[in-house]
Amino acid sequence: MTPLSDAQQQLLFDYSLGLTWEHETVEAEQLLSSSPEAAQLHDTLKAALSPLDSVELEPCPDELAERTVARLKEQARLVGSGGRLDQLLSAEQGRGAPLRVPFWRNWTDVAAMAAVLVLFVSVLFPAFGLARQKHWQSQCQSNFADIYGGMANYVTEHDGQLPTVAMAPGAPWWKVGTQGPENPSNTRRVWLLVKLGYVPLSAYVCPARPDSRRKDTGTLAVAEYNDFPTRSYIHYSVRIDCQQSSQPSLGRKRVFLADLNPLSEEFPRDMSVSPSIELHDTLLKSNSRNHRQRGQNVLFCDGSVEFTKTRRTSLSDDDIYALQAMFCGCKVNGCERPASDNDTFVAP
Repeated sequence: MTPLSDAQQQLLFDYSLGLTWEHETVEAEQLLSSSPEAAQLHDTLKAALSPLDSVELEPCPDELAERTVARLKEQARLVGSGGRLDQLLSAEQGRGAPLRVPFWRNWTDVAAMAAVLVLFVSVLFPAFGLARQKHWQSQCQSNFADIYGGMANYVTEHDGQLPTVAMAPGAPWWKVGTQGPENPSNTRRVWLLVKLGYVPLSAYVCPARPDSRRKDTGTLAVAEYNDFPTRSYIHYSVRIDCQQSSQPSLGRKRVFLADLNPLSEEFPRDMSVSPSIELHDTLLKSNSRNHRQRGQNVLFCDGSVEFTKTRRTSLSDDDIYALQAMFCGCKVNGCERPASDNDTFVAP
């Protein structure tokens, strides 16, 4: 039997603590299914870390995290090191990897570390995790400000008209990334802002998503594309108008864009297939995955931004992530459009 390598042992330790990315989780589970030694080590680790199972996490109040971050920024400003704080926050945001804990072969050390982790998880982690989410939420809102600023400049230079492309009735709004002359996706009009230099491509990448911190948007030749290169380059959903809708304008309190619709993540990456997504209760109730389903930022045509913890905004009780005709069990093929302006729907 081939002994486990140091890298494999570290992977199993991280997996036991829930500190692996999705691809590492798959790798760890494959290792466990193929190696009796790995399975034995995993059982030993779980037994040593079992005190963590009894920890009940108390949610950190939003206002506490907000006050903590505000006090830190204010203190940094008073001592003249605000720039340094921003650098530290950006550096922490850009790490692109979960917390790593060194692996020890001494099981006494593992048990002792488990006791420390119990204290850390129960006391410190909820507050720090929420503070980080608040920081990403703020950075996401900065992206929306950049997008709105680019739209405002575009409107000024195009006779008051918002960016638009001609879409045929029944066009598949989910096909983000197709580069042909036709306009099949709902993202082409906001891509115009990137292609013409009004908005940087990075503004469409939500900083709260793990894949955003590995996304290089600065070297892409945007002028060569008719749409976002792939769906991974845009983490936001744009409003789809009904056929009878009048041309929207800036300055109006009307939903324009929001964090990515959970439904959009269900569509296949193969653009040649004909999708049929069956709606279920989770899809009809989940918040955007951008901010770990804690809520979503919404950009309005008047430039205001709202973070809502439900799928509805302060404007109405209308669900922005589903059409009024959508219900559990019905099928979605990615060509649906609202029946009226009162049915707000952002996609893909």
